[in-house]
Amino acid sequence: MSGTIEFLARRGLFLFDPETAHGLSIKALKSGLVPGSAAPADPRLEQTLAGLTFPNPIGMAAGYDKNAEVPETLLRLGFGFTEIGTVTPRPQAGNEKPRIFRLVEDQAVINRLGFNNEGHGAALARLKACSRDALIGVNIGANKDSADRVADYVSGIRTFYAVARYLTANISSPNTPGLRDLQGRESLAVLLSAVLAARDEEAKKSGRRVPVFLKIAPDLTEEGMDDIAAEVLAHDLDGLIVSNTTLAREGLKDQRQAREAGGLSGKPLFEKSTAVLARMRKRVGPELPIIGVGGVSSAETAAEKIRAGADLVQLYSCMVYQGPCLPSRIVRGLSALCDRERLTSIREIRDSRLDYWAGRKV
Repeated sequence: MSGTIEFLARRGLFLFDPETAHGLSIKALKSGLVPGSAAPADPRLEQTLAGLTFPNPIGMAAGYDKNAEVPETLLRLGFGFTEIGTVTPRPQAGNEKPRIFRLVEDQAVINRLGFNNEGHGAALARLKACSRDALIGVNIGANKDSADRVADYVSGIRTFYAVARYLTANISSPNTPGLRDLQGRESLAVLLSAVLAARDEEAKKSGRRVPVFLKIAPDLTEEGMDDIAAEVLAHDLDGLIVSNTTLAREGLKDQRQAREAGGLSGKPLFEKSTAVLARMRKRVGPELPIIGVGGVSSAETAAEKIRAGADLVQLYSCMVYQGPCLPSRIVRGLSALCDRERLTSIREIRDSRLDYWAGRKV
Protein backbone atom coordinates (compact mmCIF):
# COMPACT_ATOMS: atom_id res chain seq x y z
CA MET A 1 0.00 0.00 0.00
CA SER A 2 1.51 3.34 -1.02
CA GLY A 3 1.94 6.08 1.55
CA THR A 4 -0.65 8.23 -0.20
CA ILE A 5 -3.33 5.53 -0.19
CA GLU A 6 -2.55 4.70 3.42
CA PHE A 7 -2.82 8.40 4.38
CA LEU A 8 -6.15 8.81 2.60
CA ALA A 9 -7.57 5.63 4.13
CA ARG A 10 -6.59 6.81 7.58
CA ARG A 11 -8.10 10.24 7.01
CA GLY A 12 -11.28 8.55 5.83
CA LEU A 13 -11.52 6.47 9.00
CA PHE A 14 -11.01 9.60 11.10
CA LEU A 15 -14.30 10.94 9.71
CA PHE A 16 -16.02 8.31 11.88
CA ASP A 17 -16.12 7.96 15.64
CA PRO A 18 -13.31 5.69 16.92
CA GLU A 19 -15.40 2.60 17.55
CA THR A 20 -17.10 2.76 14.16
CA ALA A 21 -13.69 3.29 12.52
CA HIS A 22 -12.37 0.24 14.33
CA GLY A 23 -15.22 -1.87 13.00
CA LEU A 24 -14.65 -0.57 9.47
CA SER A 25 -10.94 -1.43 9.66
CA ILE A 26 -11.81 -5.01 10.63
CA LYS A 27 -14.21 -5.20 7.68
CA ALA A 28 -11.54 -3.84 5.34
CA LEU A 29 -9.09 -6.52 6.48
CA LYS A 30 -11.73 -9.22 6.05
CA SER A 31 -12.55 -8.02 2.55
CA GLY A 32 -8.97 -8.06 1.33
CA LEU A 33 -8.97 -4.32 0.66
CA VAL A 34 -5.80 -4.00 2.74
CA PRO A 35 -3.00 -5.78 0.89
CA GLY A 36 -0.27 -7.67 2.71
CA SER A 37 2.92 -5.73 3.30
CA ALA A 38 5.23 -8.10 5.15
CA ALA A 39 8.93 -7.23 5.15
CA PRO A 40 11.42 -9.77 3.81
CA ALA A 41 12.31 -12.53 6.28
CA ASP A 42 15.44 -11.70 8.26
CA PRO A 43 17.02 -14.50 10.33
CA ARG A 44 18.61 -11.87 12.59
CA LEU A 45 15.12 -10.96 13.85
CA GLU A 46 14.01 -14.52 14.49
CA GLN A 47 14.18 -15.98 17.98
CA THR A 48 12.83 -18.90 19.97
CA LEU A 49 11.13 -18.22 23.30
CA ALA A 50 8.95 -20.44 25.48
CA GLY A 51 9.28 -23.15 22.85
CA LEU A 52 7.91 -20.93 20.06
CA THR A 53 9.86 -19.57 17.10
CA PHE A 54 8.93 -15.98 16.28
CA PRO A 55 9.93 -14.87 12.74
CA ASN A 56 10.30 -11.30 13.98
CA PRO A 57 9.78 -9.63 17.37
CA ILE A 58 6.80 -7.40 16.42
CA GLY A 59 3.32 -8.52 17.46
CA MET A 60 -0.20 -7.16 17.38
CA ALA A 61 -1.37 -6.59 20.94
CA ALA A 62 -4.68 -7.83 22.28
CA GLY A 63 -7.57 -5.40 22.02
CA TYR A 64 -7.75 -4.94 18.27
CA ASP A 65 -8.94 -8.35 17.09
CA LYS A 66 -11.10 -9.14 20.11
CA ASN A 67 -13.17 -11.86 18.47
CA ALA A 68 -10.51 -13.57 16.33
CA GLU A 69 -11.94 -12.20 13.10
CA VAL A 70 -8.70 -11.40 11.23
CA PRO A 71 -5.64 -12.98 12.94
CA GLU A 72 -4.09 -14.48 9.81
CA THR A 73 -4.70 -11.29 7.83
CA LEU A 74 -2.85 -9.33 10.51
CA LEU A 75 0.13 -11.66 10.17
CA ARG A 76 0.26 -10.80 6.47
CA LEU A 77 0.77 -7.12 7.41
CA GLY A 78 4.20 -8.02 8.73
CA PHE A 79 3.56 -8.99 12.34
CA GLY A 80 5.58 -11.91 13.61
CA PHE A 81 2.69 -12.91 15.86
CA THR A 82 -0.74 -11.67 16.91
CA GLU A 83 -2.87 -11.93 20.04
CA ILE A 84 -6.66 -12.06 19.90
CA GLY A 85 -9.02 -11.06 22.71
CA THR A 86 -9.52 -10.26 25.48
CA VAL A 87 -12.13 -13.05 25.41
CA THR A 88 -14.45 -13.88 28.31
CA PRO A 89 -16.42 -17.11 28.81
CA ARG A 90 -19.79 -15.49 28.11
CA PRO A 91 -20.44 -12.73 25.56
CA GLN A 92 -20.71 -9.28 27.07
CA ALA A 93 -21.53 -5.86 25.69
CA GLY A 94 -18.97 -3.93 27.68
CA ASN A 95 -19.43 -0.40 28.96
CA GLU A 96 -21.77 2.25 27.57
CA LYS A 97 -20.82 4.16 24.43
CA PRO A 98 -18.97 6.36 23.67
CA ARG A 99 -16.06 4.47 25.16
CA ILE A 100 -13.07 5.13 22.85
CA PHE A 101 -11.52 8.59 22.50
CA ARG A 102 -8.76 9.82 20.21
CA LEU A 103 -6.22 12.30 21.57
CA VAL A 104 -4.88 13.31 18.17
CA GLU A 105 -2.32 15.86 19.36
CA ASP A 106 -0.84 13.24 21.65
CA GLN A 107 -1.20 10.31 19.21
CA ALA A 108 -2.97 8.52 22.03
CA VAL A 109 -6.21 6.69 22.72
CA ILE A 110 -8.34 6.38 25.86
CA ASN A 111 -10.68 3.42 26.05
CA ARG A 112 -13.11 2.10 28.62
CA LEU A 113 -14.49 -0.75 26.53
CA GLY A 114 -14.82 -3.22 29.39
CA PHE A 115 -13.97 -6.52 27.67
CA ASN A 116 -16.71 -6.26 25.04
CA ASN A 117 -16.57 -9.51 23.08
CA GLU A 118 -18.64 -12.35 21.64
CA GLY A 119 -17.47 -14.93 24.16
CA HIS A 120 -15.42 -18.10 24.05
CA GLY A 121 -17.62 -19.97 21.61
CA ALA A 122 -17.45 -17.44 18.77
CA ALA A 123 -13.68 -16.96 19.02
CA LEU A 124 -13.05 -20.69 19.28
CA ALA A 125 -15.03 -21.43 16.12
CA ARG A 126 -12.98 -18.91 14.14
CA LEU A 127 -9.65 -20.07 15.53
CA LYS A 128 -10.42 -23.67 14.59
CA ALA A 129 -10.47 -22.50 10.96
CA CYS A 130 -6.98 -20.95 11.21
CA SER A 131 -3.74 -22.66 10.28
CA ARG A 132 -2.09 -24.41 13.20
CA ASP A 133 1.18 -22.89 12.00
CA ALA A 134 -0.09 -19.32 12.44
CA LEU A 135 1.47 -17.77 15.54
CA ILE A 136 -1.74 -16.67 17.27
CA GLY A 137 -2.00 -16.09 21.00
CA VAL A 138 -5.27 -15.92 22.95
CA ASN A 139 -5.78 -13.30 25.64
CA ILE A 140 -8.28 -14.47 28.26
CA GLY A 141 -10.23 -12.55 30.88
CA ALA A 142 -13.16 -12.73 33.30
CA ASN A 143 -16.74 -11.63 32.84
CA LYS A 144 -17.66 -8.45 34.69
CA ASP A 145 -20.42 -10.17 36.66
CA SER A 146 -18.55 -13.42 37.23
CA ALA A 147 -19.06 -15.09 40.59
CA ASP A 148 -15.65 -16.78 40.26
CA ARG A 149 -13.09 -14.92 38.20
CA VAL A 150 -10.37 -17.50 38.69
CA ALA A 151 -12.72 -20.11 37.23
CA ASP A 152 -13.21 -17.86 34.18
CA TYR A 153 -9.45 -17.86 33.52
CA VAL A 154 -9.29 -21.64 33.97
CA SER A 155 -12.15 -21.94 31.48
CA GLY A 156 -10.15 -19.84 29.01
CA ILE A 157 -7.14 -22.12 29.33
CA ARG A 158 -9.20 -25.24 28.73
CA THR A 159 -11.34 -23.79 25.92
CA PHE A 160 -8.50 -22.44 23.78
CA TYR A 161 -5.76 -24.92 24.62
CA ALA A 162 -6.01 -26.83 21.36
CA VAL A 163 -6.02 -23.76 19.11
CA ALA A 164 -3.71 -21.24 20.85
CA ARG A 165 0.03 -21.08 20.31
CA TYR A 166 0.20 -19.26 23.64
CA LEU A 167 -2.28 -18.00 26.23
CA THR A 168 -2.26 -14.71 28.15
CA ALA A 169 -4.06 -14.14 31.44
CA ASN A 170 -5.06 -10.48 31.36
CA ILE A 171 -5.48 -9.21 34.92
CA SER A 172 -4.54 -5.62 34.18
CA SER A 173 -7.40 -3.93 32.35
CA PRO A 174 -8.56 -0.85 34.28
CA ASN A 175 -12.06 -1.09 32.79
CA THR A 176 -13.43 -4.10 34.67
CA PRO A 177 -14.03 -3.13 38.31
CA GLY A 178 -11.80 -5.05 40.69
CA LEU A 179 -9.86 -6.90 37.98
CA ARG A 180 -6.53 -5.33 38.87
CA ASP A 181 -6.99 -6.61 42.43
CA LEU A 182 -5.87 -9.97 41.00
CA GLN A 183 -2.37 -8.46 40.82
CA GLY A 184 -2.22 -8.50 44.63
CA ARG A 185 0.11 -11.18 45.91
CA GLU A 186 -2.37 -13.54 47.58
CA SER A 187 -4.90 -13.28 44.76
CA LEU A 188 -2.20 -13.71 42.12
CA ALA A 189 -0.86 -16.83 43.83
CA VAL A 190 -4.34 -18.39 43.73
CA LEU A 191 -4.86 -17.40 40.09
CA LEU A 192 -1.48 -18.64 38.84
CA SER A 193 -1.80 -21.93 40.71
CA ALA A 194 -5.21 -22.60 39.20
CA VAL A 195 -4.36 -21.48 35.67
CA LEU A 196 -1.08 -23.37 35.49
CA ALA A 197 -2.60 -26.50 37.00
CA ALA A 198 -5.22 -26.41 34.23
CA ARG A 199 -2.48 -25.89 31.65
CA ASP A 200 -0.51 -28.86 32.98
CA GLU A 201 -3.61 -31.09 32.90
CA GLU A 202 -4.30 -30.10 29.29
CA ALA A 203 -0.65 -30.67 28.39
CA LYS A 204 -0.78 -34.22 29.75
CA LYS A 205 -3.94 -34.98 27.78
CA SER A 206 -2.72 -33.47 24.52
CA GLY A 207 1.03 -34.09 24.67
CA ARG A 208 1.54 -30.43 23.79
CA ARG A 209 2.66 -27.73 26.23
CA VAL A 210 1.17 -24.29 25.52
CA PRO A 211 3.01 -21.34 27.10
CA VAL A 212 1.09 -19.11 29.50
CA PHE A 213 1.89 -15.41 29.91
CA LEU A 214 0.65 -12.85 32.43
CA LYS A 215 -0.26 -9.30 31.37
CA ILE A 216 0.28 -6.65 34.03
CA ALA A 217 -0.46 -2.94 34.45
CA PRO A 218 1.99 -0.03 34.29
CA ASP A 219 0.42 1.60 37.36
CA LEU A 220 2.22 -0.54 39.91
CA THR A 221 4.03 0.52 43.06
CA GLU A 222 7.51 -0.81 43.76
CA GLU A 223 5.95 -3.13 46.34
CA GLY A 224 3.42 -4.28 43.77
CA MET A 225 6.18 -5.12 41.32
CA ASP A 226 8.03 -7.01 44.06
CA ASP A 227 4.93 -9.09 44.80
CA ILE A 228 4.25 -9.92 41.15
CA ALA A 229 7.88 -10.88 40.53
CA ALA A 230 7.91 -13.12 43.60
CA GLU A 231 4.78 -15.00 42.50
CA VAL A 232 5.90 -15.24 38.88
CA LEU A 233 9.19 -16.79 39.97
CA ALA A 234 7.42 -19.14 42.38
CA HIS A 235 5.23 -20.56 39.61
CA ASP A 236 5.97 -22.19 36.27
CA LEU A 237 4.90 -19.14 34.26
CA ASP A 238 6.31 -18.79 30.75
CA GLY A 239 6.56 -15.01 30.57
CA LEU A 240 5.24 -11.53 31.26
CA ILE A 241 3.57 -8.93 29.07
CA VAL A 242 4.40 -5.40 30.26
CA SER A 243 2.15 -3.48 30.09
CA ASN A 244 -1.53 -2.69 29.70
CA THR A 245 -3.02 0.82 29.49
CA THR A 246 -2.45 3.43 32.20
CA LEU A 247 -4.76 5.53 34.35
CA ALA A 248 -2.13 8.29 34.46
CA ARG A 249 -2.69 11.49 32.47
CA GLU A 250 0.53 13.47 32.97
CA GLY A 251 1.91 15.56 30.12
CA LEU A 252 -1.02 15.31 27.73
CA LYS A 253 -1.76 18.15 25.32
CA ASP A 254 -5.43 17.32 24.87
CA GLN A 255 -6.70 18.15 28.34
CA ARG A 256 -10.36 17.93 27.31
CA GLN A 257 -10.20 14.31 26.21
CA ALA A 258 -7.78 13.53 29.03
CA ARG A 259 -10.68 13.91 31.45
CA GLU A 260 -12.35 10.81 30.02
CA ALA A 261 -12.23 7.75 32.26
CA GLY A 262 -10.42 4.66 30.99
CA GLY A 263 -7.00 3.39 30.07
CA LEU A 264 -4.58 5.54 28.09
CA SER A 265 -2.47 3.99 25.33
CA GLY A 266 -0.33 5.26 22.46
CA LYS A 267 2.80 7.40 22.40
CA PRO A 268 2.42 8.94 25.90
CA LEU A 269 2.56 5.46 27.44
CA PHE A 270 6.01 4.69 26.03
CA GLU A 271 8.23 5.99 28.85
CA LYS A 272 6.12 4.72 31.74
CA SER A 273 5.63 1.25 30.27
CA THR A 274 9.30 0.95 29.32
CA ALA A 275 10.46 1.92 32.80
CA VAL A 276 8.13 -0.67 34.37
CA LEU A 277 9.38 -3.24 31.86
CA ALA A 278 12.99 -2.61 32.89
CA ARG A 279 12.14 -2.78 36.58
CA MET A 280 10.37 -6.08 36.10
CA ARG A 281 13.32 -7.42 34.10
CA LYS A 282 15.58 -6.52 37.02
CA ARG A 283 13.27 -8.40 39.37
CA VAL A 284 12.69 -11.58 37.37
CA GLY A 285 16.19 -11.96 35.95
CA PRO A 286 17.46 -12.52 32.41
CA GLU A 287 15.80 -15.84 31.54
CA LEU A 288 12.05 -15.18 31.75
CA PRO A 289 10.60 -13.99 28.41
CA ILE A 290 9.06 -10.51 28.51
CA ILE A 291 6.90 -8.89 25.84
CA GLY A 292 7.09 -5.10 25.94
CA VAL A 293 3.95 -3.10 25.06
CA GLY A 294 3.13 0.59 25.15
CA GLY A 295 3.76 3.49 22.80
CA VAL A 296 5.67 1.59 20.12
CA SER A 297 5.49 3.81 17.03
CA SER A 298 8.76 3.16 15.15
CA ALA A 299 11.69 0.82 14.76
CA GLU A 300 13.63 2.93 17.25
CA THR A 301 10.96 2.72 19.97
CA ALA A 302 10.67 -1.02 19.35
CA ALA A 303 14.44 -1.35 19.65
CA GLU A 304 14.40 0.71 22.84
CA LYS A 305 11.93 -1.72 24.41
CA ILE A 306 14.39 -4.49 23.61
CA ARG A 307 17.28 -2.47 25.05
CA ALA A 308 15.17 -2.06 28.21
CA GLY A 309 14.74 -5.80 28.60
CA ALA A 310 12.01 -6.98 26.21
CA ASP A 311 12.42 -10.09 24.07
CA LEU A 312 9.40 -9.28 21.91
CA VAL A 313 7.33 -6.13 21.36
CA GLN A 314 3.63 -5.57 20.74
CA LEU A 315 1.75 -2.52 19.44
CA TYR A 316 -1.78 -1.44 18.63
CA SER A 317 -2.75 2.19 19.32
CA CYS A 318 0.01 3.76 17.23
CA MET A 319 -1.41 1.97 14.18
CA VAL A 320 -4.48 4.20 14.57
CA TYR A 321 -2.29 7.15 13.61
CA GLN A 322 0.28 5.46 11.35
CA GLY A 323 -1.77 2.92 9.47
CA PRO A 324 -1.50 -0.78 8.57
CA CYS A 325 2.01 -0.54 7.11
CA LEU A 326 3.49 0.29 10.52
CA PRO A 327 4.51 -3.28 11.47
CA SER A 328 6.27 -3.80 8.17
CA ARG A 329 8.08 -0.45 8.50
CA ILE A 330 9.24 -1.37 11.98
CA VAL A 331 10.48 -4.79 10.89
CA ARG A 332 12.41 -3.23 8.00
CA GLY A 333 13.81 -0.64 10.39
CA LEU A 334 15.03 -3.33 12.78
CA SER A 335 16.77 -5.07 9.88
CA ALA A 336 18.45 -1.77 9.03
CA LEU A 337 19.51 -1.39 12.66
CA CYS A 338 21.11 -4.85 12.50
CA ASP A 339 22.99 -3.69 9.40
CA ARG A 340 24.20 -0.46 11.05
CA GLU A 341 25.27 -2.09 14.28
CA ARG A 342 26.58 -5.25 12.61
CA LEU A 343 24.38 -7.50 14.72
CA THR A 344 24.02 -11.20 14.08
CA SER A 345 20.83 -11.17 16.18
CA ILE A 346 18.54 -8.41 17.43
CA ARG A 347 18.83 -10.11 20.81
CA GLU A 348 22.35 -8.69 21.12
CA ILE A 349 20.92 -5.30 22.11
CA ARG A 350 18.64 -6.69 24.82
CA ASP A 351 19.30 -5.18 28.26
CA SER A 352 21.88 -2.75 26.86
CA ARG A 353 19.93 0.15 28.43
CA LEU A 354 18.36 -1.81 31.25
CA ASP A 355 19.91 0.27 34.02
CA TYR A 356 18.95 3.53 32.34
CA TRP A 357 15.28 2.61 32.01
CA ALA A 358 15.04 0.93 35.40
CA GLY A 359 16.24 4.19 36.94
CA ARG A 360 13.80 6.45 35.09
CA LYS A 361 11.34 8.36 37.29
CA VAL A 362 7.96 8.26 35.56
